[in-house]
Amino acid sequence: MENNSSNFIKNIIKDDLESGKHDHIITRFPPEPNGYLHIGHAKSIILNFGVADDFNGKTNLRFDDTNPLKEDIEYVNSIKEDVKWLGYDWDNLFFASDYFDEMYKRAVLLINKGLAYVDDLNADQIREYRGTLTEPGKDSPYRNRTVEENLELFEKMRSGEFENGTKVLRAKIDMSSPNINLRDPVIYRISHTEHHNTGNKWCIYPMYAFAHPIEDAIEGVTHSICTLEFEDQRPLYDWIVENCEMESKPKQYEFGRLNLTNTVMSKRKLKQLVDEGFVDGWDDPRMPTVSGLRRRGYTPEAIRAFCQEIGVAKTSGVVDSQMLDHFVREDLKLKAPRTMAILNPLKVVITNYPEGEVEWLDAEVNPEVPEMGTRQIPFSREIYIEQDDFMENPPKKYFRLFPGNEVRLKHAYFIKCEEVIKDEAGNVIELRCTYDIETKSGSGFTGRKVKGTLHWVEASQAVSAEFRNYQPLILDKENEEEEEKSFLERVNPESIEILQGFVEPNMKDVKPQDKFQFFRHGYYNVDSKLTSADHLVFNQIVGLKSSFKL
Repeated sequence: MENNSSNFIKNIIKDDLESGKHDHIITRFPPEPNGYLHIGHAKSIILNFGVADDFNGKTNLRFDDTNPLKEDIEYVNSIKEDVKWLGYDWDNLFFASDYFDEMYKRAVLLINKGLAYVDDLNADQIREYRGTLTEPGKDSPYRNRTVEENLELFEKMRSGEFENGTKVLRAKIDMSSPNINLRDPVIYRISHTEHHNTGNKWCIYPMYAFAHPIEDAIEGVTHSICTLEFEDQRPLYDWIVENCEMESKPKQYEFGRLNLTNTVMSKRKLKQLVDEGFVDGWDDPRMPTVSGLRRRGYTPEAIRAFCQEIGVAKTSGVVDSQMLDHFVREDLKLKAPRTMAILNPLKVVITNYPEGEVEWLDAEVNPEVPEMGTRQIPFSREIYIEQDDFMENPPKKYFRLFPGNEVRLKHAYFIKCEEVIKDEAGNVIELRCTYDIETKSGSGFTGRKVKGTLHWVEASQAVSAEFRNYQPLILDKENEEEEEKSFLERVNPESIEILQGFVEPNMKDVKPQDKFQFFRHGYYNVDSKLTSADHLVFNQIVGLKSSFKL
């Protein structure tokens, strides 16, 4: 998966190799296992694995599992699956918890150097003492404890003698620093919580900002690539590497995170959507999670092409979500077989077609890829068309079916509407039509032309199917009033439409994750969760057309 495009991170790595600063490259993808990955994480995966591949380097997959209250083995397994599905494999698999003993030693080292202390202030008090962007912080009354006292208290924290929240270990840096991250940050907290990897061995856990640079240094990571919100933490990152006397000296580099229109890019908010029942799990096809995109039918090739196209910048911006859809279409148009599906069926009886007769017609599988061959579709006296392909009293320039009008059936014949059957409520339930046997598709008929071409499915052998069409799950803010609303108030109540219809009979043996282009409807994917032997479910991936232009 070589990517020849350049970016500022690749330029830094190239310079580091040419100058001799490094003779090899190690990157890492370091997710916290507290939720499923989303499309923003996919960009980070593609960047970290991609730049390492470009320079014959290595990439570690490392789980930053320092907060057992929010983490779960379910998330660990889902992340592994997502990375592999995107087309990457890690050189080493690590957990932050593998290094807890080493981190504890480094914390003790800081205490011995007079650079860390045990603080009894609670979380609210620490926040109050920290100061603001315009006002310096003030020292904790416990800041000047002796080294011996801090060592004793920290050991008692480890042995479980204190309750949650009663004590923390803080780095002693500078309470008047203009960078709030350097105002004696908390580096250890008490949490009597079982850990998915270490069990009950520990009741104190390192904070992410302390653990992360130590992990990078232990693994020999050369370029620690993260998103822009960590830029202000880079001085703390460097301080920890230096003062914990790490042999390896990794450097942090930041890039602009991915933001998409009509899309929530926060694991916390996505978890809220799951927990409060707005969606059917993390892999709901409306979710921007990698598992949701996979279930909906997006391809790893399309996601990689999208991420490579948007590039890597030093600033954050918002990308139109239609751009991602564009790359899905581009990828599927040469892969997906064409077929016909009726999502809102209307029965049509062709009165002059012989009763009991079925003929088989040839249809191309994909006109853009002739080598994909042809398929056979049945045609008989009774077929289904789309309800909105008929109008009893049409406006001008309506070229589909209406009383007295003639249209072409895709791959079949011309038919003409002769009679409209309605139920007692006045709803159209059936059309009676006639066909012209001379107009068979592919016969070379040129006697007359029609402007409308309809797709259809033969009724007697049609396979019942459920179709799920999607709109954005979250509606973007449009004014100041929207700005004040919770994102939950912007959940789109029309984000899913479920329809019952039919597909061609050759679709009865499809498998989960098979993808098709339904004539005039768009690209669809066989749902991997809801489909069973007697219940076929298709998820709409993307429509056929978009106004988006690269």
